[in-house]
Amino acid sequence: MKTVLVTGGAGFIGSALIRYLFQHTDWNIVNVDKLTYAGHLESLEGVSEGARYRFVQADICDAQAMGELIRTTQPDTIMHLAAESHVDRSIDGPGEFIQTNIVGTAVLLQVARDYYETLDGTKRAGFRFHHISTDEVFGELGAEGFFTEDTPYSPRSPYSASKASSDHLVRAWYHTFGLPVLITNCSNNYGPYQFPEKLIPVVILKARNHDAIPVYGKGDNIRDWLYVDDHVRALVRVVEHGKVGETYNIGGHNEKTNLEVVHTICGLLDEFLPGTKHADFITFVKDRPGHDLRYAIDASKIESELGWTPEETFDSGIRRTVQWYLERLDWCRAVLGDETKISRLGLSSGTQAG
Repeated sequence: MKTVLVTGGAGFIGSALIRYLFQHTDWNIVNVDKLTYAGHLESLEGVSEGARYRFVQADICDAQAMGELIRTTQPDTIMHLAAESHVDRSIDGPGEFIQTNIVGTAVLLQVARDYYETLDGTKRAGFRFHHISTDEVFGELGAEGFFTEDTPYSPRSPYSASKASSDHLVRAWYHTFGLPVLITNCSNNYGPYQFPEKLIPVVILKARNHDAIPVYGKGDNIRDWLYVDDHVRALVRVVEHGKVGETYNIGGHNEKTNLEVVHTICGLLDEFLPGTKHADFITFVKDRPGHDLRYAIDASKIESELGWTPEETFDSGIRRTVQWYLERLDWCRAVLGDETKISRLGLSSGTQAG
């Protein structure tokens, strides 16, 4: 039976991954998470401690703790999702992003390498270090074109620079030390259990509470939206069938401007909570520094080589997401203290995350 060590498993994508693995595989799962502001065990509903699942609260930057954890759990796969991921926070305080995303990844790579060198036979042949990254490392696209696995890196924020650095480290450990790695770069994720500082949950909660819905600039920044469960299925496909040393881009084929996303959410809220025109609460605010205009993923490699395609359209995924947040205000209160107090926690010049 395979054992997978998931870093950041109490976060948005990490918890979705663990819920999927717990429900759809027989793998043993070890979840290591520092439980920072965005990591919450409440997001692991339906996953119970026992023979197949174990939670460890620890910092990936702690080499001694990570080395001991890997030695004792003997994983077949490490899926590395732990990261600081909010662009606005990286503008306000880049130090945490450098420490977690760069130093933390370097620590994990080194302890993974030490562990890998002790393996032999089928255990060694099957070991994988899967690094989960972002399309933001590629920088900004013009009006046309797509990011491919060969697109040169051109990060423009402290967050994307820190993730680009971690990607480079992973490749270096593969080429220099022979660590069997896999890298995936995904587009913007959305769905249930996303901490309410990112665009979609912020808009849902603010519109529901009849608060101003802040939109950066003119709202014309374009993102490719990927439903989190589609992303998780892709990650598992890469672990099971991906070629060592390769990178796979994962996208949702759902390019939307931020303003289109906001209007879609407001329209759904008009349907679910009639009596209010929620779009009336849209407010345009000063844009954030270095705000990339457009991201779009070419996911043809993972589709053709590994047979993965997204199952959710944006229309179906956003409907499910809005319904979930309206029905799960208990989760919002648990992670925020009070969902009515939601605000963007980054740059003081504005209040929207994206």
